[in-house]
Amino acid sequence: MATAFISVLSPDPVMDAESLTDWLRGEPALAGKVRLTGGAPAAGQLGVPLDTVSVLLGAGGPLTVLASCLRAWITQPRRSDVKLSVKHENGPAVEIDAKRVSHEDVERLLRQALDRQQDPQA
Repeated sequence: MATAFISVLSPDPVMDAESLTDWLRGEPALAGKVRLTGGAPAAGQLGVPLDTVSVLLGAGGPLTVLASCLRAWITQPRRSDVKLSVKHENGPAVEIDAKRVSHEDVERLLRQALDRQQDPQA
């Protein structure tokens, strides 16, 4: 089972990550699979900002649902300066830019980022 880690690259990444988390939690197919997370604190820090959205994905449908939800969220007019960085635990990140996004592009980029984890030979 893959986990997608989504970072919002924007002027206010924490607020936008919270907004995206709320948006994804509103999708019944992703119920119970979405949480807001952060990285490990650096030395001397007491905590970290919760600025990453984690989505647990099973086989098939959830990836398509996630792609639709991300496209809908990122293409809202007030998000024209937003980019999303999506990756899985051990893979490279792919960027989705609000200014240049279509449903097909979002799903293709998500599969590019997440399919390597599901295929251990990759």
